[in-house]
Amino acid sequence: MPTITVASRGKPSSLAKALPMTMQLGPDETVADIKRNIQLHFPRMAFDRQRLTNESKKALDDTTKASSLGDTTVYLKDLGPQISWRTVFLIEYLGPLFIHPLLYHCPQIYTYFTNKTFVHSDMQKLVYTLVMLHYAKREFESAFVHRFSHATMPAFNIFKNSAHYWLLSGVMLAGSLYGPWYSAAAVKGSIRNNPTYLYVLTAIWAFAELSNLKVHYTLRNLRPAGTRTRGIPQGYGFNLGLTCPNYFFEIIAWTVVCAMTLDWAAVVFTVVGAAQMIVWAFKKHNNYRKEFGSRYPKRNVIFPYLL
Repeated sequence: MPTITVASRGKPSSLAKALPMTMQLGPDETVADIKRNIQLHFPRMAFDRQRLTNESKKALDDTTKASSLGDTTVYLKDLGPQISWRTVFLIEYLGPLFIHPLLYHCPQIYTYFTNKTFVHSDMQKLVYTLVMLHYAKREFESAFVHRFSHATMPAFNIFKNSAHYWLLSGVMLAGSLYGPWYSAAAVKGSIRNNPTYLYVLTAIWAFAELSNLKVHYTLRNLRPAGTRTRGIPQGYGFNLGLTCPNYFFEIIAWTVVCAMTLDWAAVVFTVVGAAQMIVWAFKKHNNYRKEFGSRYPKRNVIFPYLL
């Protein structure tokens, strides 16, 4: 049975001042069992706030067998307070679900600043419905569809992660979309008041959103519950020769909002979101190629035939 010593590489955490400690593990026990033993001795040092590294400072995977480590010293780093990724997603999307109804259903906010009373246009009514459906779908996926490779993230990051949705999609986008400048009187006679134009765009939006949901279910089924394992994604969306068709469909949906509204804030939000999704897509593409090697099919990253 391997003998594992747990030490602190630098100043010991205030939650585990009694380090170092030594434990013996059975042949089938893993790094996760080391973390559980640490939590048993130091109850405030929760499992998810622990990072264990070897002598060369390489992080140890929870599934690594302790027997493969031999008699050794591992080093504990306190990652600080953690929050689950699922909770982060749910909080992020609550911002638009709160801010858009507030500004849409309270036009007197705009009247106070502009001294104009107005009636919402059909375009404003429609885009409000689409935005609310989009974020309701996001909340549903976060609660029931997504499976996360990492259980938690540093709790403080909730503010950084939420800023994109609460400020850009919430305050900026909602503030721009529902004002008198797009009222029924303001868009009368323009393409933004053309029913055929609006309905065709709505159909494209619905296709993109449902396609995005379909891809998310495919990704969910690749990762068995409670594991970090995954397979090579195949099927709908991926047959376009893309690594991240979910991002492709997401960008289509927000491009529809841009075309429907011809609004500067919608364009800014879509460009910022697309740029971030491109970064994530390349990271995922490289991870797939690293994990599966020659078995991973030749694919574009996010846009068919382009990127």
